[in-house]
Amino acid sequence: MAENKVFSYPFADIYPLYLQKAQKKGRTKEEVDTVICWLTGYDEPGLARQLDSGADLKAFFENAPRINPASSLIKGVVCGVRVEEIQDPLMQKIRYMDKLIDELAKGKSLEKILRS
Repeated sequence: MAENKVFSYPFADIYPLYLQKAQKKGRTKEEVDTVICWLTGYDEPGLARQLDSGADLKAFFENAPRINPASSLIKGVVCGVRVEEIQDPLMQKIRYMDKLIDELAKGKSLEKILRS
């Protein structure tokens, strides 16, 4: 089966869309970064390196220091698909990230988004 086209999208192309979505709703770049770092285990310099490197989504997640074990608590629908039912592990991580940004844009508190 052919690999999903989404996997080859540069993370640096998607990141500004996340920022735009969150900032339109009054959230900050810092909050977006916090959410992404929580999910992936990147620190700020590591996240910046990924943005500068041109890494695609596949490489971005393959290089992630540690996917947060609490990410399994992320539930809900993104693009009409329940994230907890996605079979492909990489696609599930991508949709987890989408869902976290959606929650941020919808005004959820960081404590709730970070499943603490």
